[in-house]
Amino acid sequence: MEVEMKIRGLMMDPVTNMPIVVLKDVGGESVLPIWVGVFEANAIALEIEKVPTPRPMTHDLIKNVLLGLDANVRKVVVTELRDDTFYAVIWMEREGHAISVDSRPSDALALALRVDCPIFVDDEVLKSSKLATAISERSSSEEMRKWLEGLNDDDLGRYKM
Repeated sequence: MEVEMKIRGLMMDPVTNMPIVVLKDVGGESVLPIWVGVFEANAIALEIEKVPTPRPMTHDLIKNVLLGLDANVRKVVVTELRDDTFYAVIWMEREGHAISVDSRPSDALALALRVDCPIFVDDEVLKSSKLATAISERSSSEEMRKWLEGLNDDDLGRYKM
């Protein structure tokens, strides 16, 4: 089963200093942090903030190619968490045919923002993520989990949605 999520914010991990995209369950309280690269975080931030760029960025190019091919992005799904790595699929439709494309979650999320399609996470990923955090022996992971659960609007800064 898939759970619809929204991008709740973009922030820096205080432990690793890496960007995190925070997804939040549309109908509940589940939160899923996904660590992403700096360039991908920048692409997401530019779209969240609606910052115009002088030339199309990579995800804008993908959007333009898909539009030119009359392909519609129906949804993106974070499908799996394996060995601390998230996996995603972009679901498209063209001429009545469903097309799935393997993607990094960061790229799928950046594209989803640009084409305004829904974002889903497989409920097993949410369960796995919670379990992995719960059984982690590193104190930094426990601190991070508590910190993420306690976030409010002010904590999410200028990227809140």
